[in-house]
Amino acid sequence: MDTEPKKKDWFENGLMQRLPSEMQNSFTDEQIAALKVAFGARKWGKHPIDLRGTVNLWSWRYYFVFLMGRNQRSLSRSERRVSLIIKTFFIFLFLIFSTILGLLVLYLVKSAAGIDLIPGFSFGVWSWFKDTFL
Repeated sequence: MDTEPKKKDWFENGLMQRLPSEMQNSFTDEQIAALKVAFGARKWGKHPIDLRGTVNLWSWRYYFVFLMGRNQRSLSRSERRVSLIIKTFFIFLFLIFSTILGLLVLYLVKSAAGIDLIPGFSFGVWSWFKDTFL
C-alpha cells in the first residue's frame, strides 16, 4: 500500500490554500476533477462545440479539450501564409481525387460500352465492378 502523500497539481494547491483547513480533506478525487472542469472553462468565449473531460488511466488522470468555432481574431502574416498553404494543399487533394474519380467513371463507362482500347489488356476494374455491384 502506498503511504506517500499524493502529488497535487496547481489547481488543487490553489484550491486547498483558499479553503478552511477543516474542509481541505473533505473532497473526493471525482469532486476535485469536476471542480477542475467547471473552473477550467474560460469566461471570455462561448464555442459552438465545447467538449471537455478527463480520462483516468491507472493512477494517472489526463484531461482533454476540444473546441471549435468561428475564428474572430485577425490573423498574423505568418498565420495567413500557413492558412493559404493549407487551403492550397486541400484544393490540390480535392482536384487529384476528382480527377482520379472522373477517370475511373470514364473507364467504367468505356468498359460497359464494350470499347477495348488495347486489345488483350485490362486493369481488371470492370470485372471487379461487375462482380461486386452488378
